[in-house]
Amino acid sequence: MDNLDVTVLRALHGWRGAGQRALLATVVRTWGSSPRPEGSIMALCESGAVVGSVSGGCIEDDLIARFTRAWAGGGEDAARVRGPPVFAKYGVTADEAHRFGLPCGGTLELLIEFDPEAGALAELLAALEAGQLVQRCVRLRDGAVVQRPAATPATLQAGAQEVVNTFGPEYRMLIIGAGQMSEYLATMALFCGFAVTVCDPRVEYRASWSVPGARVVSDMPDDVVTALRCDRRTCVVALTHDPKLDDLALLQALETPAFYVGGIGSRRNNAARRARLKEHFGQTDEGLARLRGPIGIYIGSKTPPEIAVSVMAEVLAVKNGVALPQGAAVEQAKQALERM
Repeated sequence: MDNLDVTVLRALHGWRGAGQRALLATVVRTWGSSPRPEGSIMALCESGAVVGSVSGGCIEDDLIARFTRAWAGGGEDAARVRGPPVFAKYGVTADEAHRFGLPCGGTLELLIEFDPEAGALAELLAALEAGQLVQRCVRLRDGAVVQRPAATPATLQAGAQEVVNTFGPEYRMLIIGAGQMSEYLATMALFCGFAVTVCDPRVEYRASWSVPGARVVSDMPDDVVTALRCDRRTCVVALTHDPKLDDLALLQALETPAFYVGGIGSRRNNAARRARLKEHFGQTDEGLARLRGPIGIYIGSKTPPEIAVSVMAEVLAVKNGVALPQGAAVEQAKQALERM
């Protein structure tokens, strides 16, 4: 499931709840190269507003042109926009692939649902916001939707009778500290589809926060970690350099299934943090094995935005299950440079 799907579903629910006509397009099959994987979704409103993506943009343009015209009562699709789901295939010929900006040999097929029911969308969003995995099953005969809990993530399944897409809760990032680097990291995380919470009890830092879209809270960081109920789609990044704020939050995060827990700092500061956690909190090397630091991948970063890029890259690698090359970690890379 794409990390931005919750945003698409929220927009679609908003349009349908307001009584606007809309459609949901899902990539159900791909052949050869394709810009977006199976299961990717986009929503289109009768106004022409679109959220999400099924290609690099040209297919979206075609869908906007076809179905806004159909909703207005014209075009060959006019009779179909109130019926059951339909399939649309793009990139069948080389000329069409070129027209729609698909890679050489790329073909994709979409399932297009008309006017998804607002109540079902609300139920799906409520389940996702509660941290649940949900299977959404669309019956092709009439577009009826059945939603049920899912035990594990799964790829889209397209059969002769129904299409089943599994949705999960959005990824979340908790940033400890509202300083300059946090602003850069929060901005990148938001662009990558994370729901971002920034925690800083220091009023002077919160007062200058300038990133819209990130939730800012003033409670103590360890309390925020507890309240957030971190799951396997949550990461916690401590950026204050202040042990009073960072240490307890990191300890609390290590007790959760969060997929990434790490703190900013030099190699010396990272070693000092680990020593404090062992001496004052009874931690062991085994208990601290998941604690990342110095965080980020080595790109020679010096400035706050460059360091934030380094941290975001590591977070995404861990999220996507990518094993970074030996020596990509900051500590290993610097040790190798010192031996040269």
